[in-house]
Parts: sequence; structure tokens; C-alpha cells
Amino acid sequence: MEMPRVYLLPNLMTAGNLFCGFMAILQIIAGSLEQQAGGERWIQRYEMSLAYILFAFIFDMLDGRLARLGGRESAFGREFDSLADVVSFGLAPALLVLKIILADFPDNFRWVGGLVAFSYVLAGAMRLARFNLVSAQPQTAGHKDFVGFPIPAAAGLVASITLFMLTLYENDKEPGRWRYFLPVLLLFLSCMMYSRITYPSFKTIDWKAKRSIPQVLVTAFVIIILLMTWRYSLALVFVAYLIYGWIRPFISKRIREGIEEEEEDEAIEP
Repeated sequence: MEMPRVYLLPNLMTAGNLFCGFMAILQIIAGSLEQQAGGERWIQRYEMSLAYILFAFIFDMLDGRLARLGGRESAFGREFDSLADVVSFGLAPALLVLKIILADFPDNFRWVGGLVAFSYVLAGAMRLARFNLVSAQPQTAGHKDFVGFPIPAAAGLVASITLFMLTLYENDKEPGRWRYFLPVLLLFLSCMMYSRITYPSFKTIDWKAKRSIPQVLVTAFVIIILLMTWRYSLALVFVAYLIYGWIRPFISKRIREGIEEEEEDEAIEP
């Protein structure tokens, strides 16, 4: 039996993704224990876990980009990436939401929060399994669309909205019942991840392509604003991506190509 090839750099990024997911879970557990003990740093623990989830998102983008740039895509890398995604983007966000909402749940109803969190993990794992099966088929090689909302984007949406709520809480602006929006969000994203709505993977973005000076300036300005207001603005980015999948079929082909930077002769029907 031929052993699968393991390419160092892309899989090192995947390992970074898995490490961030593992550290996020450790921070969630530490925050939960501190919250139960009446400590004052539990919010910081949860915020740190959110930061790890967002860093895992960055590692996940890098591993795929490096694999494609170097022609190092492999079956091993695809499976390894999915396993890391289940931990970083499935288990970690679900556990975080579970710990936040269970703080105010009566003991007799805590199973409801556990069921909601598990549904998110289950939908994410099933979506990744479906993605791997579809990607392994020769006729889908090079496909540029995701079927269903990608689990890294789902985790990014959960993490960014939770971070926004914790930021308000930390500034003595009690989010109150707004925290119960999180389990509703998990259920909604569970459906979206296994839906048939297509989302662009942005694999066709060419960072070497020429841009006009106004385009470069606008891009740089947007990036600076995002970095300065990341606690608030990241949620808008992920919400925009979520909504884009809904309105994408109604957008003209020319505008879609401009947004997704697709070449007409390379376009593949979803």
C-alpha cells in the first residue's frame, strides 16, 4: 500500500489551526471554572478563546492557499484539514456558546443547551464529510464554490458576534437576553452549513494581479479600519459573507466576476 504524501508547509498551517482550536478549548474550560468560582477574569478567558478561534481561521486560509500555490494539494491534507476544522470551528465555538448560556440556565433545562451545541458540531462534521466526498470526485476537481456555508466562516461568525457581546458586557453594558441569540444562531448555522446554498471560495483571487491606485487605496483603508475596530467590525464581515450567498444568484455575472475575480473561461457552474 502506497503511503500518502505529507507536504510540510501546508500541513504545518493545518497543525497551527488544530493548535489554536485546542488552546481555545483550554481557555473555555479555564474561563468556566473561574466563572463558577466567582473570579473576575472569566471574560478575558473567553475573549482569549475567541482570539484563538479567529487565529485558527487565519491558519485555515493559509494552508489551502499555500497548498494551491505550490501544487501540493493532497488527500492527506484534505482529511487532516477537516479533522482540525471539527475541533477549531465545530467543537470550540459550540462549547463556548454552551458555557456562556448555561450560566443562567436552570439545571432542569441545561440539556437543551447541550443539544443545540451538539447539533452545530454534528452539522459541521457532516458538512466536512460531504465536502471531502465531493472534492474526491474527478469531475469536481478545481471547483470554486462551496455547497453550504463553510464551517470556518460559521465559526468566525459565532466568534465575532460573541466577542462583540462580551465587549459590551466588559464595558458594563449588560447584554442581558441578547446572549440567548447565540443558541439560535448555532441552530441557524447548523442548517446553513448543510444547505445547498453555494458560496464562493475565493480560490481564484490573484494577489499578483494589477490594481489601480484608487483600488489599492480603498483596500488598504478598509483593512486599516478592520484592524482598528476588529472587536466590532469582524461580525459585519462574516454577516456580509453569509448574506452574499443568499443574494448571489440574483447578481449579474459581470458584478459577480468583479467581486470573486473569476475569469470567464474558468467559470464552473455550481
